[in-house]
Amino acid sequence: MLNQKVSKAVRLAIAFGAASTAAFSANTFAAEGDEQVERIEVTGSAIKRTDLEGALPIDVISAADIAKTGVTSVPDLIATLPSMQGFTTAGESVGGGGGGIQTASLRNIGAEYTLVLLNGRRMPSADSGGTINLNNIPLAAVKRVEILKDGASALYGSDAIAGVVNFILKDDVQDTTVSARFDKPKDTSSSSISLTTGFGDLSSDGFNILASVSYEEQDNLQSIDRDFAKTGFINFEHGGQNYLAAAGSVNAIPGNAYVTYNTRDADGNFVYQKDADTGEFLLDADGNKKNVTATHSFNPYATKNGGTCHETSAPSGTACQFDYTSTLQIQPETERTSFFLSGVAEINDTTEAYSSLSYTDFSLTSRIAPYPTGTFTLPTDSSVVQANVIPHLPANVLADMTRVAARWRTLPGGNRTDERNTKTSHFVAGLRGEINEWSYDVAVTAGDSKQENTRITGYPLTEPFMALVTSGAVDIFDAPENLSDEQRKMVADTMFSGLWETTDTSMLAVEGKLSGAIADLDAGTVYLGVGFDYRQSEYSLTNGKGQNDEIVLFESAGTEFDLDRDGYGAFAEIIVPVLENLEVTGSLRYDNIGGVTDSLRTGNTNVSDDVNDTTYKISASYRPTDELLLRASYGTGFKAPTMRQIGAPRLEFGVTATAYDCNALLGATNHPLKQFCNPEKIQYDVYREGNANLSPEESEQYSVGFVWAGDSGTSFGVDYWNIEMTNQVRRLEPNQIWFDSATYADKFVTKIDNGTGDTVLAIIRSAQNVGKSNTSGIDWHFDLTNELSFGTLKTSIQGTYLIEDESLKVGTTDEWDTSLGQVGPDEQVAFRNIISVNNTLTHGDFTHSLNIRSRSGYRDAAVGVAFRVSEADDVTKTVDGNLIQKQVPVYTLFDYRLGYAYGDNANFTFGIKNLFDKEPPLTFNGSAGHQVGYDPRYADAYGRTFYVQADYTF
Repeated sequence: MLNQKVSKAVRLAIAFGAASTAAFSANTFAAEGDEQVERIEVTGSAIKRTDLEGALPIDVISAADIAKTGVTSVPDLIATLPSMQGFTTAGESVGGGGGGIQTASLRNIGAEYTLVLLNGRRMPSADSGGTINLNNIPLAAVKRVEILKDGASALYGSDAIAGVVNFILKDDVQDTTVSARFDKPKDTSSSSISLTTGFGDLSSDGFNILASVSYEEQDNLQSIDRDFAKTGFINFEHGGQNYLAAAGSVNAIPGNAYVTYNTRDADGNFVYQKDADTGEFLLDADGNKKNVTATHSFNPYATKNGGTCHETSAPSGTACQFDYTSTLQIQPETERTSFFLSGVAEINDTTEAYSSLSYTDFSLTSRIAPYPTGTFTLPTDSSVVQANVIPHLPANVLADMTRVAARWRTLPGGNRTDERNTKTSHFVAGLRGEINEWSYDVAVTAGDSKQENTRITGYPLTEPFMALVTSGAVDIFDAPENLSDEQRKMVADTMFSGLWETTDTSMLAVEGKLSGAIADLDAGTVYLGVGFDYRQSEYSLTNGKGQNDEIVLFESAGTEFDLDRDGYGAFAEIIVPVLENLEVTGSLRYDNIGGVTDSLRTGNTNVSDDVNDTTYKISASYRPTDELLLRASYGTGFKAPTMRQIGAPRLEFGVTATAYDCNALLGATNHPLKQFCNPEKIQYDVYREGNANLSPEESEQYSVGFVWAGDSGTSFGVDYWNIEMTNQVRRLEPNQIWFDSATYADKFVTKIDNGTGDTVLAIIRSAQNVGKSNTSGIDWHFDLTNELSFGTLKTSIQGTYLIEDESLKVGTTDEWDTSLGQVGPDEQVAFRNIISVNNTLTHGDFTHSLNIRSRSGYRDAAVGVAFRVSEADDVTKTVDGNLIQKQVPVYTLFDYRLGYAYGDNANFTFGIKNLFDKEPPLTFNGSAGHQVGYDPRYADAYGRTFYVQADYTF
């Protein structure tokens, strides 16, 4: 009788979102006679119980389900889920903000609001907060993934506002499995091999030891190998007119020349600078009046060739812009070695000791466009200036010339090549068991994640490089194909190679929990769970010697820091059966997050104060019939700002992904720093810094939904969810700063250009409490099983529909920014609809899977934001690209997989990802990285990919 009840509980839990078929197998429920069933714990609850039917919307993805998707890594798996939006992809490490990490993000709120766990425990973060690099989790060792699509701060504390992703690794294995796989898209490839073995049966031997090791490698993909990505000069049609959109850089090859000269008035007299308030002349250090200067810019190669830029460049004002996109590798090269070891042993009938160690060595190598030199001064008497610049100057410029400068692209020196190597370890040791029918679990967790950023090549050393280009030995104004092999080697020999910086994140946690039945009511058993946790976290950034010595061209050393803080929390959870078919769950948690300390910068004193919060959650499930479940929840959440958001000093953070017309944008608001604008549309330097005055982020969220499950494998469910956040911390995006320079006037600063000594502009992307955000949507799923004469067809359709996704504009009380269905101010897209369809046909020893993934179209960014737009047949005739916005169409991919089981021990797989070789849709949003023409965050750059896999168990 009891086994029948358990079987029914499992069946309903499968449909109701608490489990999947492969998630809880027969040995998960170990019935002893007819009186006892093992109690288990699921993500989102600290209470072990036999009844799995809960109010929480949980997706469970088994190892078999993962195999049917055809993915090869944890980040790829996350990307297939409709509930995931706003995560970081591998392509964003190609000149973007990826930094060698990939993340998970539920609800498009951001990776920092999705708590990622390994075997139910926190991991060392990638960013001084809660963001986890998914590259550090070995897919080969994953047994299942549990995804709680509901806020859980009242149980887990900070970071669980959007939900929880819990990766459960394999355990209790007694055999050995070897797997090998090879993937082959056009022009690149990847491969993997893994071995998992174990011995000892916990139920009969009283112990089990498991070990898993895997190795994976992915080759790079170059832009020139894909038509949609091979150039930043894009021909397109709009309104019946053909246009050319050019996204290039004035750091060009052949180089551009910039000649500064003193200006004169109509009478031929020099013009001098005056104080805007007093009208008095401004004087230099020697007491002389300061001249009003102007800059004459041109491309000597184009001037010599009838005004036509080199074939790798296009016009940009009076200069030329280089097509840097043609030199990229649009997908990085990766290599991963992972090891997982776990052990569990029975101490007595009610107590187990357990421990696990995971270690991952992951390397990501990105190759972006060759180094842009910025503006550097050339001696006016040098041969390169005398031959290429002086002959082409107007008489007035030549007569009053004060300086000659240039911008160049170090193409002969090769791509800027960075290897980010991340070594991550995660160790857990604990005791678990039962005392008088109360389950307990006490454990210590220690973790470390160390990333070394090594510059392989492509970054010029200041002294040898400047000596080379000013000597005339290499003509920077000549076409690249005219440079000899010897000249190319001379440039390549000036490149830096060595460790650039190291980030190290570590954590130590002690936690414990206890759960059991406290009362029996007419409607059922009342359960109580309590727990605590204490955590120490540290995040440091250390410069390599080359950075501290400031030997790379015009780059300054960043400020090193070593941040740390601790925190503790305690929670209680109770489950009360109000009626036989109505259950209410409540949870309450208190957290105290310690102030941030920087031992290198502040003498080991706190940069910020402690913060604390109390959060709660209440949920209910009601079953009017065996087939129907109604559920609802309401809760609060909080998130402490990360240590970097609070305590990081001002640091250089590369350049903007997009070039900006500073004179037009700052001139429109009469910004006081407009005088420091570059005359051309260029990329500007970016700083990031912390903000010690940040407040904790808070949230309120609720959900309501239903699930109907029939006896024939058919089920249907819908959940509405709503999340409102206040004091949300965001770093302002470059577009927000540039296109609203009045509101963000204080985000513009000046710096000294080390190449010329000039004062130039930069922007600060500081962390801000932006106020409020509202996000809501609907999750839905439909599952159907058809028993056919020749096999079984299972179809699962699920999707997420975003209703609202908006954030309050900084400095306003009633103006909202949104990215829903469009490229928003944050330079991202919140997709209205994401749908996946999974079909599996099983007959005999064969399994066919056809998976379909689709995301809705969206309104693109205005073309003029990142591109110079001209008529296609006459590039000298520019048009206002800000008036042109295209619609990006729906994007749908099909994947096919064929599996064959040979006996009981061997499995063979053949698959095709992106079956119809669908290319990414054209987009003019150039904010994800250096890729142009498509968005690597939202589309597959590899195209049709064939793969084969073999698995053997013995």
